[in-house]
Amino acid sequence: MLSIITANEAAGLIRDADTLIVGGNGGTGAAEAILDALEQRFLGGQGPRNLTLINITGVGAVSEKGLCHLAHEGLIARVIGGNFGLQVPFMRLVRDELIDAYNFPQGVMSQLCRAMAAKHPGVLTHVGLNTYMDPRQDGGRMNKRTTAPLVDLLELHGQSWLLYRVPAPPDVAIIRGTSADEDGYISMEHEGTTREDLSIAQAVHNAGGTVICQVKRIVKRGSIHPQMVKIPGFLIDHVVLEPEQMQTYGTAYDPARCGETRVPVAMITPDPLTERRVIARRAAFELRPRDVVNLGVGISAMIPNVAAEEGISDLITLTVESGVVGGVPGHAREFGTAINPRVILDQAYQFDFYDGGGLSCAFLSFAEVDEAGNVNVTRFGERHDGSGGFIDITQNAKRLIFSGTMTGGKFDIGVENGRLAIRRDGAFRKFVPQVGQISFSASLAAQRGQHVSYVTERAVFELENGSVTLTEVAPGARLEEDILAHMGFKPHISPHLKDMDPRIFRSGPMGIAQTFNALPARPRKVA
Repeated sequence: MLSIITANEAAGLIRDADTLIVGGNGGTGAAEAILDALEQRFLGGQGPRNLTLINITGVGAVSEKGLCHLAHEGLIARVIGGNFGLQVPFMRLVRDELIDAYNFPQGVMSQLCRAMAAKHPGVLTHVGLNTYMDPRQDGGRMNKRTTAPLVDLLELHGQSWLLYRVPAPPDVAIIRGTSADEDGYISMEHEGTTREDLSIAQAVHNAGGTVICQVKRIVKRGSIHPQMVKIPGFLIDHVVLEPEQMQTYGTAYDPARCGETRVPVAMITPDPLTERRVIARRAAFELRPRDVVNLGVGISAMIPNVAAEEGISDLITLTVESGVVGGVPGHAREFGTAINPRVILDQAYQFDFYDGGGLSCAFLSFAEVDEAGNVNVTRFGERHDGSGGFIDITQNAKRLIFSGTMTGGKFDIGVENGRLAIRRDGAFRKFVPQVGQISFSASLAAQRGQHVSYVTERAVFELENGSVTLTEVAPGARLEEDILAHMGFKPHISPHLKDMDPRIFRSGPMGIAQTFNALPARPRKVA
């Protein structure tokens, strides 16, 4: 008989010092009612305390919701997570040394759920070598108080590998679906992602723990088509009914995000022509026919909007690490989902494809770039974001385009009369002599034959012969005053230095589609 309980009752099942694993991905898939109830119980003095939290990636709306509910000293003692950037209040616990904090790559975290379910010792992979995941650097530890090693460096058959150890068996899982039938069989027909909730339920069930699933409706026994069932009922201990469950943190329900309907791409309004739009437009010039593409958060997530305006969306396949394939990926509070997806995979399968080198190219953000071309996106200033899928993607995609503004902080930069207008620059340098943490290893990329670019609103750089080389300058940007003066090192300057394409700085479509099909498709293997 299905056990239906309230969100408060669900929160009450979590005891002091439990290991809690929470599903969800970016702006979607979080059991918001249960997380809110857990926070209210803790603030009301009812506990629980000193939890170990496992989260596969960042879950929240940056400053609220999701795992922001758990951002309280005393509630969490230890975290093993894929990312903290979408839960900034929680990030404070890591930064201020209030909890032990481990960060593993998002794909590894997803695959660890399968390893926990099968009671394997961990995930053996090349992902993370030569970055801060490597025990020769930080071993995935995100602050000074975190000392116990959870990543091992192994040598097998003449190659180096990392073994990410499985955490202690989780006691409680909090996951989410759309419908539960009277026997607890769970479907996800209104979900924008399916994540790794099945593996989480298997892992906790096999460890003798408690699996709690939040759904928006209860349906008749056996009424869900078996191919639509994502989690069998014997894995579910309790169901929390939440009829007001939102699809994402920005949308109550959009049938085009779960494949129930499709909308014309022409309905997608172009973003305004800001400095961020300039970067996304320049990055889009690196697309090729039949590319299978990953898009990161931030500026990179704006590229689908450019592709839609240019009319090339159907000539490439955009993917998101959450498991979405095809369509136009969302960003901000919709990140992790897509409008008009063609396939929604469980996340671990997406990372199997990524880790094996299946991506043609990937567009990602940067926080710091150094003279050698290394990139830091994981720990800088007040931010302790962690990697998310960044390391899995950057170590395996054939073509990499890192996007970001030239400087950080408050600035006033726009586009006027087809030229970049830098009215006030940011106070922080992002091109530095040495990055604070290696999230992307340029030397490893060179060994693997990856082609790497760094795109800003005023300049484009390439990784050439082990160093950063300036190749393009925006119209309106001055070489010395606007570019070199804001770098912590002197880049090589290409003898073929040229202006960025002027079409980037004009409103309306750039006309990429007119010559797009004539461009050569990328080979499947890196030379």
